[in-house]
Amino acid sequence: MSRRSLLFLVTVLITSAFTIAQDQAQPNHLPVLDVSSMDTSVDPCVDFFAYSCNGWIKKNPIPPDQSSWGAYYKVQDSNRQQLRSLLESAASETGARAVYRQKIGDYYASCIDEKTIEAQGTRPLQETLAKIDGIRSKNDLSDVVAGMAHQFALFNFRSDQDAKNSNEVVAEADQGGLGLPDRDYYFKEDAKSVDLRKAYLAHVQKMLELLGHPTAIASAEAKQIMELETELARASMTRVERRDPKSLYHRMSADELQKLSPSFQWNLFFAKVGLPQLKSLNVETPAFFQAMSQLIDKQDLSVWKPYLQWHLVHANARFLSSPFLNEDFNFYGKTLTGREQLQPRWKRCTVDVDNDLGEALGQAYVEKYFSPDAKRQVLTMVTEIETAMQQDIDNLPWMSPETKKNALEKLHAVVNKIGYPEKWRDYGSLDIKRGDELGNVQRAAKFEFDRQLAKIGKPVDHQEWTMTPPTVNAYYDPQKNDVNFPAGILQPPLFDPTSDAAPNYGNTGGTIGHELTHGFDDEGRQFDATGNLRDWWTEADGKEFEKRASCISDQYSQYVIVDDIKINGKLTLGEDVADLGGLILAYMAWKQDTKSQNLQPIENFTPDQRFFIGYAQSWCGSTRDEAKRMRATVDEHSPDKYRANGVVTNMPEFQSAFHCKTGATLAPARRCRVW
Repeated sequence: MSRRSLLFLVTVLITSAFTIAQDQAQPNHLPVLDVSSMDTSVDPCVDFFAYSCNGWIKKNPIPPDQSSWGAYYKVQDSNRQQLRSLLESAASETGARAVYRQKIGDYYASCIDEKTIEAQGTRPLQETLAKIDGIRSKNDLSDVVAGMAHQFALFNFRSDQDAKNSNEVVAEADQGGLGLPDRDYYFKEDAKSVDLRKAYLAHVQKMLELLGHPTAIASAEAKQIMELETELARASMTRVERRDPKSLYHRMSADELQKLSPSFQWNLFFAKVGLPQLKSLNVETPAFFQAMSQLIDKQDLSVWKPYLQWHLVHANARFLSSPFLNEDFNFYGKTLTGREQLQPRWKRCTVDVDNDLGEALGQAYVEKYFSPDAKRQVLTMVTEIETAMQQDIDNLPWMSPETKKNALEKLHAVVNKIGYPEKWRDYGSLDIKRGDELGNVQRAAKFEFDRQLAKIGKPVDHQEWTMTPPTVNAYYDPQKNDVNFPAGILQPPLFDPTSDAAPNYGNTGGTIGHELTHGFDDEGRQFDATGNLRDWWTEADGKEFEKRASCISDQYSQYVIVDDIKINGKLTLGEDVADLGGLILAYMAWKQDTKSQNLQPIENFTPDQRFFIGYAQSWCGSTRDEAKRMRATVDEHSPDKYRANGVVTNMPEFQSAFHCKTGATLAPARRCRVW
């Protein structure tokens, strides 16, 4: 998946709209506005999130196998129950059957077969471990790394649209090679970060021991791996630096890359991954590859071999026998995110099938659960939100006519994709075998890696999706300039056709507006209507945007996540801008849609109050402290509490709806607004 395509972490869920098929089970079919989820003893002008969600949080403690739990995690959980039913049915079928059902059925059956997985132990890794052990010179590193490129390759290698020529697909090399979630984990000096690095070191040692390394040797190797990863991290760009797409564009020839990183045999790597004639590529992070080359020179093979062994087992631990699975969970589940227990195997297997055979599983999902009317209903609301944005751009007092013209051109070029792809992906050449869990995982990863590289030099497929149909999520792609709403997110209680319009627009409309606004956030605004990285702003308008965006960044940087850790407002800027802009657009669209209606209070809440409560309840949820600390470093989204409170703080319509006096916590004298 393109880095720029996914503007949403899987740990955070967004809402949208779907009228469910009549035969679908609805275990969580709650109203869009749920009064029982509220706590009206709280002053909404002080903490609107608590006012809207305290009841929900009290009724919904975090399950032991989760690091977070929220209104839309429950939808995801319900969705997995549906996927489980589909997969168990496909796994039980025999004889002649559709190819896609054979693939998903046999994959799931292999994944759920614990007895066979336990019996195999590390045998599925032995071939690659032998290749690593057989490295005799540093020139051999390129060959072995290329053979592992579909799962781990010291760096990330893929295809992507060229940022300055969106009609062209190019090869792309990017930083990677770390076992901790982010490069900053290697350098923070607070007590919890130091303890976390100690726990990571112990985890790496334990995994090497499980591979058969004696304790004393594994301990020394773990320290060397940590030192090597720390140097790779030092050469890596920060997440904030990576938010500027211009900083990630360095088109160069293969020969130029070889000169930049001379100790790695790039021609051998390209040939091994199937690109022997590759002439040029985008090197997103040149400094990383320069440092990588220096480390190849500096570090002995006695360091590189255990490093590659560690990352091989790290990439595959979830699919191995219980000693590896449990040790992997102990660090990445318990220590990093605070989860108390491993998810049941059937849940993990549904996720794995969705990851590796998502459009095959999606085909089965759509056939049973996706209403034919859903696209029409969602597109109606999307059209209304786009109309609202056109009006917003037309009326912006700070934007010049020249920039407005370009903004409207981009808005009118946005493509809306609803539910599922027009053409299903063909998995016919992917070999899925019953009883071969890790083999299926690795072949699926290789299939997708090869599929991505096969795009290089070919026309861009504008119909392709980078999320699967069952996914409970949504995204905007700035290079394709399209908004994508998978079928998985389009279901109650996120949208309810029996509800009044106010909370539907606050919830669903806010999501649609959010994704649309991503095309005009600090990153998205740098791409034009055709998806090219091009400055279409006047100098004065660009400075005015930055000033207004800085207001939002400064606002969110004051919010405390956990302990003394505050939001990194520069990291979350794009999502914060999209949250605010999206709800403003949804409010405009709702007012236009209901302008001829005589709206009345319902359950003592005015229409405007119901709109804002519907929005806030989309973020009802709670998160373990360990996960909060991790997200503070890696998540481009603000915590749920501030996705509610931070947005309404900047909307006078909210303050009017709840009669907030100027100076109240959520009614400051100074407000921020970009769009």
